[in-house]
Amino acid sequence: MKDLNIHEREFEADYEQVAKLIDSLSSEHDLLWPSQCWPRMKFDRQLGVGAKGGHGPIGYFVESYKPGQSIRFCFTSPKGFNGFHKFDVVNSTHHSVLLRHTIEIKLKGSALLTWPLVIRPLHDALIEDALSTAQASLGIAPQMRSWSPWVKVIRWMMSGGKAQIQIVTNNANAADAKKRAAD
Repeated sequence: MKDLNIHEREFEADYEQVAKLIDSLSSEHDLLWPSQCWPRMKFDRQLGVGAKGGHGPIGYFVESYKPGQSIRFCFTSPKGFNGFHKFDVVNSTHHSVLLRHTIEIKLKGSALLTWPLVIRPLHDALIEDALSTAQASLGIAPQMRSWSPWVKVIRWMMSGGKAQIQIVTNNANAADAKKRAAD
């Protein structure tokens, strides 16, 4: 079974500001990934082609990276996930920029069940939180997409009843506060 999953949000911001979001992925000052509620994106080295890592049980490596434009990750796990996910920064108009996340995947075996029942609902919630985090990091009021009741149930079951609530923070301010505290 094949699946194409696209999430995008348009920002009234400069291209360079939005481009920095992708370039900050998995760094100490990540401006895009919603790590306050979701497993952090981690790699075995600095973000670049060949870096291996993932988030939670989802494994991947950086297949291609054009700083400030796009990054594409090729899945390595879970078993039965064959494909990629990527972020792209796209000029929309003179005053807005589009940030798009795409998954293109071919599913086999147990992934035929785990993707639609568990992983896709969690993925959809995580990416919407990432886009809200991006808005907050750009100084734009985030447009929160509430988690579905099913996502809340899955998170509760996976956490042993200790699931975190949905929050989005301005990762830029959080990174600045962390840096000031270290100084």
